[in-house]
Amino acid sequence: MADRVVLVGMMGAGKTTVGRELAARLGWRFLDSDALVEAATGSTVAELFTTRGEDAFRTEESRVLAESLASDGPAVVSAAGGAVLAPANRALLATARAVVWLRAEPTTLAARVGSGEGRPLLQDDPAGALADLDAVRRPLYGEVADVIVDVDDLDSSTVVDRILAATAFARSIP
Repeated sequence: MADRVVLVGMMGAGKTTVGRELAARLGWRFLDSDALVEAATGSTVAELFTTRGEDAFRTEESRVLAESLASDGPAVVSAAGGAVLAPANRALLATARAVVWLRAEPTTLAARVGSGEGRPLLQDDPAGALADLDAVRRPLYGEVADVIVDVDDLDSSTVVDRILAATAFARSIP
């Protein structure tokens, strides 16, 4: 299996931003689960939730995660925030070279996602929804994580530095 760094964490933790920067620094591809779901379905995540429901999204989420982990060449993968909910996905994550949890407090996440527009699970009360989701997902992220980076007060470059320092990938940079 090719090298994979998989970023997990709640929405607003910075998986896409950090993932792009980490991939660029490593010279690897970047694969974003939400973008892959949108490309495969022709719908945004919000539209998919509205038209087909959360179960349909979770099915697509699992499919693109499996494809991302099985594809050729090294890659940084930003896993959808809820990917850890499915036991099969947690087993898949164990096949990655490194799973990095970008951990943030719910108050940080709420500040980052703002009104929650475009995020179907946050509709009426983003801060409350994030706290509830975090309570469920936090132990699952901890279960799959090889590395944990607390991102609350860090910029993306510092997060990438910490990921590289905590993994063998620092030696992979040309």
